Amino acid sequence: MENIMIISGKVKYSITLDPGVWIFDDRRIDLTTYFSMKKENSDSLEEYTKAVSKHWDREIMEGAIYPPTLKTEKKFEKEKVLTGTFGIPLKPFLLNSEPTNDAQTLVIHSSNGEFEFPLEQAFDLIMGYSNNGKPLSIDGPVHIYLNDGSNQENPIKNVKGFTVK
Repeated sequence: MENIMIISGKVKYSITLDPGVWIFDDRRIDLTTYFSMKKENSDSLEEYTKAVSKHWDREIMEGAIYPPTLKTEKKFEKEKVLTGTFGIPLKPFLLNSEPTNDAQTLVIHSSNGEFEFPLEQAFDLIMGYSNNGKPLSIDGPVHIYLNDGSNQENPIKNVKGFTVK
């Protein structure tokens, strides 16, 4: 239970966060490449449509039976999940908590003190939850990274919870 964090305060719903289940979440971000990649604003529906189209084209060209290359790709993806360094955007969780109209600030509670961010900037924060396939058990359960990667070498650690003010 020490890994469980809560978003509370000026929100319609208090949200409980469990980093242990995020490894299966499709919103996960590979932190080894995320900050070095060029940021693009993309439409998730457009991405989904392209992925489905690619899969459909592959089935038409190669048949519905998975060729050895696809099996290899799936094995590689499973291996990547078990050994990767991942994070997840804070935005969907903040949106689900439905901050009230007068909410302006997100306070991150940490063993190292409290860190305040304007709510608009807080939507861009990234929660790192694994390093080389292992949970952040020593200084976790999450590390907080700024979206621009400016604190990549020195993230906020030992996060205990979040309060919207």
